[in-house]
Amino acid sequence: MIHIILHFIIPLMIAFGFYRNRWRNAAVIMIATMIVDADHLLADPIYDPNRCSIGFHPLHTTPAIVLYILMFALPLVFRKKDNGTGFLSASRTVHLAGLGLLIHMALDWIDCMI
Repeated sequence: MIHIILHFIIPLMIAFGFYRNRWRNAAVIMIATMIVDADHLLADPIYDPNRCSIGFHPLHTTPAIVLYILMFALPLVFRKKDNGTGFLSASRTVHLAGLGLLIHMALDWIDCMI
C-alpha cells in the first residue's frame, strides 16, 4: 500500500519543488503516467506480490526505460522557448511524462529490492 501511495506523493513533491509555477499541471501529467501499469494486465497472474515488475512487464523493460530517459532529456537538450513562458507545451508534456515514467520505474525498482 505504501508503494502505491508513493506513486502519488513523490510526483507531487517533485512538481511542487521543481515546477512550482505550474505544479498542478506537472503533478497531473506525472501521476497520469501510472497508466504504464496497464501492462500488468498481460501477466498471469495479473498481480503477484513476489514478482518484480522491472524486466518482467513490457513497459517496465530496459528498452522502454531508455525511451523514458529520452523523453525526459531530449526536451531539455533541444529546449525552445515560447514567448518567454517556458517550454513549448508539447515539449513540456513529453518532458514531464518522461519524468513521471522514470519516477515510476525507480519506485518499482526500489520495491523489487525490498
